[in-house]
Amino acid sequence: MNYTPEMEKGMQQAHKVPYAEYERKLETRLEVEKSRQKEYEKSKALINNLDKM
Repeated sequence: MNYTPEMEKGMQQAHKVPYAEYERKLETRLEVEKSRQKEYEKSKALINNLDKM
């Protein structure tokens, strides 16, 4: 997959990892995906709390 400058910028800002490294190293990819999962779960919990109000 070809990555765009926007993908590179987003990966750098969100995870402090170059996209090429994310694509190349399994350990880095797993760390990033774990971080994304945590962010998703926090967002989901926040939305659920707002829906209860």
